[in-house]
Amino acid sequence: MTDFPATTLSALGEFIERDVEDMRARSRAFFEEMSRRRTVRDYRSDPIPLDIIENCIATAGRAPSGANHQPWHFAVVGDKRLKAEIRAAAEEEERAFYAGRAGDEWLEALKPLGTDPNKPFLEMAPWLIAVFAQKRGGVEPGQSFKNYYINESVGIACGLLLAALHHAGLATLTHTPNPMTFLSQKLGRPSTEKPYLLIVVGRPDPDAPIPLHALKKKRLADIMTVH
Repeated sequence: MTDFPATTLSALGEFIERDVEDMRARSRAFFEEMSRRRTVRDYRSDPIPLDIIENCIATAGRAPSGANHQPWHFAVVGDKRLKAEIRAAAEEEERAFYAGRAGDEWLEALKPLGTDPNKPFLEMAPWLIAVFAQKRGGVEPGQSFKNYYINESVGIACGLLLAALHHAGLATLTHTPNPMTFLSQKLGRPSTEKPYLLIVVGRPDPDAPIPLHALKKKRLADIMTVH
């Protein structure tokens, strides 16, 4: 038997054992639910209660992370004035991006999606979630140790967050203007954090167009091998 520190939980008391048929049914049901997830750029302005967003972020906070340091911070923005400022700053970066900063190959890859520098969804949706990756931290608030596997950890947390938001019945869009330093400034985040992702959240407009290109997903055989 492996020796563990005295503080280690001795058993997975919260783990629920399931039979094979239940696992198969649940895995298939979750796949079908996530298959309906779409990136949405047109939103209704209907308010969404904050506690729903809080539940989803709490789910993201359960993601695994390097040394369990949980190197993430989620800044939730619902203030109209602040959303307008974020839109203006993001569009300034996007105009430079589409004017040539991105390079021809990147712009060619974006053509089938029909994107451009205009980002009205940043004001239209009821909530924005700015995700920050923390360079230093620790398992306890206020600690300042080196964090490990930061990008991997925050990426996993964002994946859980997107799945939780979709499961709750909300549409999302992942936005990454480059650079995103304006988010740190506008949201008052410290220099030990780096803007990682801006997630747009709300109810989708019923007429929101989905580019056909976005519906093309690789087959399981193209993304998986069994050895």
